[in-house]
Amino acid sequence: RFAVSVGYWKDPYIQYFVRQAKERKAPEINRGKFVCAAGYYARVHGVSYLIKAFLEKTECNCQIVNLGAGMDTLFWRLKDENLLPRKYFEVDFPMIVARKIHNIKSKPPLSKPIMESHSGDSLLIDSHSLDSSRYSIVGADLRCSSDLEEKLKKHGLDIHLPTLLVAECVLVYMTPQQSANLLRWAASTFPVAMVINYEQVNMGDRFGHVMIENLQRRQCNLAGVELCSSLHSQRERLLVNGWENARAIDMMQVYSFLPQADVRRIEALEFLDEKELFEQLMQHYCICWASKDSSNL
Repeated sequence: RFAVSVGYWKDPYIQYFVRQAKERKAPEINRGKFVCAAGYYARVHGVSYLIKAFLEKTECNCQIVNLGAGMDTLFWRLKDENLLPRKYFEVDFPMIVARKIHNIKSKPPLSKPIMESHSGDSLLIDSHSLDSSRYSIVGADLRCSSDLEEKLKKHGLDIHLPTLLVAECVLVYMTPQQSANLLRWAASTFPVAMVINYEQVNMGDRFGHVMIENLQRRQCNLAGVELCSSLHSQRERLLVNGWENARAIDMMQVYSFLPQADVRRIEALEFLDEKELFEQLMQHYCICWASKDSSNL
């Protein structure tokens, strides 16, 4: 929300899910926020680039499953760009889902696009799930893939459609066995599929250890951090769990690939004197993607 308010990218919907902090921050906190905002900019654009490439290849005749979606606004942004897949699913813990559904029901700018894209029978909505013809939110635990599949199928998941699974800072909170089970389930369920995973990498060095210690002090345990040791380990976890092709690049590489005119624009938004901190942070996050493609898309 902070990054959007400063102008890093446009997202007219995030304001309905996250309140803007009103208090002034100390300069060193603001510097940290600008480093993080530039990092978020690269994450949003990098993930969006891959999502739109998949939508283009499938001509939107596909489905997207956003795992651990939280308050993500991608469904509304894709609708604005006329890029909705045949169906868009979000999955998160029931408590998170309930909060999101409450916001959608009480905010017309969120509920109206869902109604506009809906066709057929009446829209189903209760405290822990929402199901329309183009958009569904499912309350489920990603650590139990059989329960996840049952709930998704109940909301119209079609295993024969090309399927994109998106996980942003999700797998790292699961044990290696739990995330392996989820990745293996996805690879074995969909004949044509792609997975995008955004999370930490290079966590074995000093900077990585400091990141882990800071999170632990906030009672935030990264149960799967051992798989975040390198780009190679990130790629291998995808290949050993049934995916045919896999790639991984750190966020500094992503940043260098972004349109340079826009990069200059966002770097001019605020004076970034913490270049070294920014580069270190970006080298400790990555985007990985893998595919399984029986149709040669």
